[in-house]
Amino acid sequence: MTMEWTIIFAVLIFIVLFFLKSIASNSARKPDSALGYRKKKTFFTQAERSFLGVLDQCIDPAKHRVFGKVRVADIVEPNPTKNRSEWSRAFGKIKAKHFDYVICAADTLKPVCAIELDDKSHSQKKRQQRDQLLESVCNDADLPLIRVPAKRSYKLEEVKALVMKGFDSACYGYKKNSVDRCSSKIKTRSVLQYFW
Repeated sequence: MTMEWTIIFAVLIFIVLFFLKSIASNSARKPDSALGYRKKKTFFTQAERSFLGVLDQCIDPAKHRVFGKVRVADIVEPNPTKNRSEWSRAFGKIKAKHFDYVICAADTLKPVCAIELDDKSHSQKKRQQRDQLLESVCNDADLPLIRVPAKRSYKLEEVKALVMKGFDSACYGYKKNSVDRCSSKIKTRSVLQYFW
C-alpha cells in the first residue's frame, strides 16, 4: 500500500510542478502578442496631413470639427434585423474600413459628411471595390461621401469648391424616403452656409 501512495504522491508532485511551470511561462509572455508593438512615427501620411490643414481652414470651428481616419462602423451601422448572421455579415464588411476624414457638427458631433482623399492607390481594382462599397454604404445611410483627388498642394478656394460641390450633389442624391434636408434651394443654401 505504501508503493501506491508513493506513486500517487509522485504523480501529484508532477502535476503541481507542471501547473507552476505553465503559470510561470504564461506570466513571462507578453500579453496578446509575442512580437510586441511600437508607436508609429506619424498618424497621417504627408498627403493626408497637408489636406487636413486645408480642410481645417475650410470649416468654421464653432460649427464643425474634422476628424481623421474614422472607422466606418463608428458612424454607420447595419439596419436592425432579427437575422443575426445577416447583420454580422453586413457589419463585417465595414468594421475594418475607415474614412479619411469625417466632418461633424461641433455641438452634437453628428456626422455631416465623409471625405475620401483619392490618391493613385484608388486606381487598383481591390481599392475600387472598397470605394464602391463605401459609396453604397454612405448612400444607404444618407451620409454624403465627398471624393477629393490627392495633390501635392491644395488651394483653399479649390478645396472649398470641391467639398461644396460634392456636398451639394450628395445632398440632392438622398433617397426619397429619407429625411429631406435639401428639398428647396433655400434649405440647400442654409445647409451650405451652415457648413462653412
